[in-house]
Amino acid sequence: MSTRRGPKRAQVLVRVQNAASQKGFITFGPFRFACALGRSGIKTLKREGDGATPYGRFALRRVLFNPAYTCRPRTPLATAAIRPGDGWCDAVDDCNYNRPVRHPYRSSAERLWRDDGLYDLIVVLGHNDTPRVRGLGSAIFMHVARPGYLPTEGCIALKRTDLERLLSRLLRRCDIVIRT
Repeated sequence: MSTRRGPKRAQVLVRVQNAASQKGFITFGPFRFACALGRSGIKTLKREGDGATPYGRFALRRVLFNPAYTCRPRTPLATAAIRPGDGWCDAVDDCNYNRPVRHPYRSSAERLWRDDGLYDLIVVLGHNDTPRVRGLGSAIFMHVARPGYLPTEGCIALKRTDLERLLSRLLRRCDIVIRT
């Protein structure tokens, strides 16, 4: 009996020297970009609030952008502009855990509209979204890095120009693979 599989998905690869690393490299085809990772490095068992970047393979779902600070990015991924009240629920006991929400929100939720530029471009990763398991981590994104590639709270962060370049080269069906 033959098994039928869909077309192979392109891979963005995140590599680090060891699981405790807070910095790494992203490779995609001939491109290689420095990136920041979570303050707790990479963990196979991600937990809400642990500051770790999750180990594994995740779909690149869509790109969110702040129209006050950047134009719609060139990318084959679905895109949407964020608005000042947009957020992402990180409250483990909330029914909208690890989903987009609008502020003001009754529970804890990350604000997507920020003044520091980190969320001017956001790639939503398919971490803990289908199925969602409460407590296994929320709001795992690829976004703009702080100067010096300071650690994130669990996301992957790149220099803005590198993120723009990567987005323009991606394929519609693409995964990110995070390894040690």
